[in-house]
Amino acid sequence: MNLKPIKTKKDYQKALDRLELIFDAKKGTEEGDELEILGILIDQYENEHFPIGLPDPIEAIKFRMEQLGYTQTDLAKVVGLKSRASEILSRKRKLSLDMIRQLHDKLNIPTDVLIQAY
Repeated sequence: MNLKPIKTKKDYQKALDRLELIFDAKKGTEEGDELEILGILIDQYENEHFPIGLPDPIEAIKFRMEQLGYTQTDLAKVVGLKSRASEILSRKRKLSLDMIRQLHDKLNIPTDVLIQAY
């Protein structure tokens, strides 16, 4: 095992190639340890060089509704009124602090996503 920090695209590609070779390594073995450390290094490099931003709040609500099989009527039970749910989904009404709390509690959407400007 000869690991070093990933600093360049070439280092990154080498790390990915090595990861692919040892992907099925057993935990507790030398290759298993290498796999774990290599995964951490690759993750750190990707987070730094290929950051993924937070999703749009309304798109996150729609996505979560789809996952849960919720309709606009179901959303209305969370935010108060059916007309309010419609206005939120069509971006005519901004989310209030109380709505953000309800959406977080009932739909388990992270507040970091919901508080963003849109």
